[in-house]
Amino acid sequence: MVETILSSPIISEAVLPFILIFTVVFAILQKSAILGKDKKQIDALVGIVFGLITITFARAVGIINQLLPFLAVSVVLILVFLILVAVFHKEDKEFKLDDTFKKIIMWMSFIAVVIAGLVFTGAWDYIVEKFTGADSSSLVTNVVFILIIIGVFLIVWFGGGKDSESKGKDK
Repeated sequence: MVETILSSPIISEAVLPFILIFTVVFAILQKSAILGKDKKQIDALVGIVFGLITITFARAVGIINQLLPFLAVSVVLILVFLILVAVFHKEDKEFKLDDTFKKIIMWMSFIAVVIAGLVFTGAWDYIVEKFTGADSSSLVTNVVFILIIIGVFLIVWFGGGKDSESKGKDK
């Protein structure tokens, strides 16, 4: 097998994760201005420290290297889906996604990333074992069931307020 410079362990396990972490941390610090406005040098130093600390832990680099292909494939799938939606769009109007549709895609992406993170860190097996394993705890099942009931109650409580107000105004 031919080994290229990009498949070298130094590049894939040190350089690329460092650049990724540095860039993301630097961008977040620049956008949020947590350490002060126009403090690029300080933001860069913090980004370098985060990047260097991250690449010293093989487990963190392993998780990053597992998540990035998932991210790339997910972005391609969403892009293909949006292209297919645009193909059936009427040409007389500007192509624009409905806000509800955007929120659905956002929540589905969020759930997919959380599940991928749980799978790649090994936490998914632990959670599944708690629900289905021999030592499954009735406490975990009861807590999840109570959270579902509370969630449904909150949806009904806050979701029903708008309809009843609009019906009263129509009269």
